[in-house]
Amino acid sequence: MGESRHRYLTISLMSDIVWPMEAGGDFRHPEGKARSCTELPEDLLSRAALMQVHVCPGLPAVKGSDERGATSSVSGTERCHPRPSELLMLLQEVTLAICRSRSILLCSNRARSRWKDWCPDFPMSIDGKIPPEVQFDAEKSAEFTWNTVTAFVDAILVKIKHFFHPLKDLADFEEILKDFEKILKDFNIKNNLESVRQDWNKDYMFGYQFLNGCNPVMIRKCEDLPDNFPVTDEMVKGSLKRDVTLQQELEAGNIFIADYKILDGVPTSSPQLYLAAPICLLYKNRLDKVVPIAIQLSQNPGERSPIFQPSDNEYDWMLAKMWVKSADFIVHQLVTHFLKTHLISEVFEMAMYRQLSAVHPVYKLLKPHVRFTIAINAAARENLINEGGIFSKISSIDVTGMNKVMQSAMETLTYESLCFPEAIKARGMEDVPKYYYRDDGMKIWETIHCFVTDVVEIYYDSDEAVQKDEEIQEFVKDISFGVSNSDKFPKSLKTREDLSEYLTAVIFTASAQHSAVNFGQFDWYACIPNSPSTMRKPPPEQKGQVDMKYIMESLPDLECSSLIFGTVWDLSRFQKKEVFLGKYPEMCFTEQPVNEAIKTFLKKLDEVTNIIKSRNEGLTMEYCYLSPDKIPNSVAI
Repeated sequence: MGESRHRYLTISLMSDIVWPMEAGGDFRHPEGKARSCTELPEDLLSRAALMQVHVCPGLPAVKGSDERGATSSVSGTERCHPRPSELLMLLQEVTLAICRSRSILLCSNRARSRWKDWCPDFPMSIDGKIPPEVQFDAEKSAEFTWNTVTAFVDAILVKIKHFFHPLKDLADFEEILKDFEKILKDFNIKNNLESVRQDWNKDYMFGYQFLNGCNPVMIRKCEDLPDNFPVTDEMVKGSLKRDVTLQQELEAGNIFIADYKILDGVPTSSPQLYLAAPICLLYKNRLDKVVPIAIQLSQNPGERSPIFQPSDNEYDWMLAKMWVKSADFIVHQLVTHFLKTHLISEVFEMAMYRQLSAVHPVYKLLKPHVRFTIAINAAARENLINEGGIFSKISSIDVTGMNKVMQSAMETLTYESLCFPEAIKARGMEDVPKYYYRDDGMKIWETIHCFVTDVVEIYYDSDEAVQKDEEIQEFVKDISFGVSNSDKFPKSLKTREDLSEYLTAVIFTASAQHSAVNFGQFDWYACIPNSPSTMRKPPPEQKGQVDMKYIMESLPDLECSSLIFGTVWDLSRFQKKEVFLGKYPEMCFTEQPVNEAIKTFLKKLDEVTNIIKSRNEGLTMEYCYLSPDKIPNSVAI
């Protein structure tokens, strides 16, 4: 049969598959490596050793016999090789033992990580005490506590200093922010906040935030005006190009809309606090800037709900934009941020622990991207969105209102909405200029998808292999169950391509999407007039009734403003030892092909980082929230 070729045999504990393969180099016994959590009977391992078969979690196999049955040695000890029938019997027994052991471990995991329906129609959470393996480690816990205490002590100090100086003018908010910054000497103010401070009231800044601010997912292309938003050519002709009608601009794809109907009918927490459900029409002008051209502050048009325009008096238009941004703050925090990154990522983590054994390659792939997510969400339920929690103190709504908003938003939480290219296309935002959230997000999505595809193809040689992987199928089914929205999420995967896209959506949501909607909060929300978290006066029902006094009485008071500073400062900080996208510090994978894929992934991420840095050098306002070197691996703050 010609020159003999050594054969290698590995029995992998990662997917219960026995892979014969050809490779070069000698076997290196994994001494010092952590043992697999999957334990096999001693007699089985002894028999395997006699046959020169190494059972390990994906490590190189022991050099075995060649195709002619020639003997070889391990560590200089010569042994005879088994007959094919003996080897086959051993492999069958090993596989059966692995399956039995993994099944027992997964049953135990499911018992320890039970689903809890903590609020009707919400994504589920963990029931009972959080297992030690998903809690904050000592370093994270200490840093998290220190940052939180620091933020709120400083907020109290600012409040005390200004207690006898009530807010009378917009400039007073600037003075409070300056004092807050002086106390937090270690915090470097970003260029974006400086630009917001200077230009927050300009229409270009208002429109820019719909594309590249904290909530860049509300804006969508408008092809037809809603029936309850009767904007006419006469109203907007001063904002459009000369001799062009509104209908023509709609057909040209230059009109956009942000509709906050999800807030309609949501109760406020106090008769002294107010909430609106505005509709905002925006226009891409000849300078390729998106600017507002019409705002209605309710879902019910009529004499008591006028449509405000840039041509109205200064204070009417200023307050109308504030109302839109106040509504945007609520939707961003509860829907875009908490529901669609935090809560859905917790479902991913729960399903991973419940359905994937620790030696499964997808478990290893996802583990860095769900780190601390259950723990941070538990902290949020205890301190942020609970009755009397921080959010109810800085906004116009309490737990009842929060639940109503998020329950309504569950209708829009679909698997497709987590797939970035499809989400952009669904809003008709493929070609809008200067939409850096989209541009950078597409680069990150494609880079993650290429990496995940490489990993999937290493472990699955066919679509049938995906279909037969019971752990993967149960993982997908469990996510569908945990989302409480099973008809909008797949319950099974048929192909390797399906699996690659699914895992890309999981990783992208937990890393890039969360980064995009979280870490800019101090930039955009520390300037209180730019995005008021609550309003203390009702929306104006007539034009010409608003002055600066009315605006100041509408905006958050000193106590609320101080708490906002502390909250958004705390939420916008990275950990001191943050683990960013592409880093796998625990090195769970031992196979060389996967490690090569990780190296390629990191190289491509570096290329994206350099492209973004180069682009930002030519911008007045940098967009860096989706730069890979600033994207943490998981939802952990």
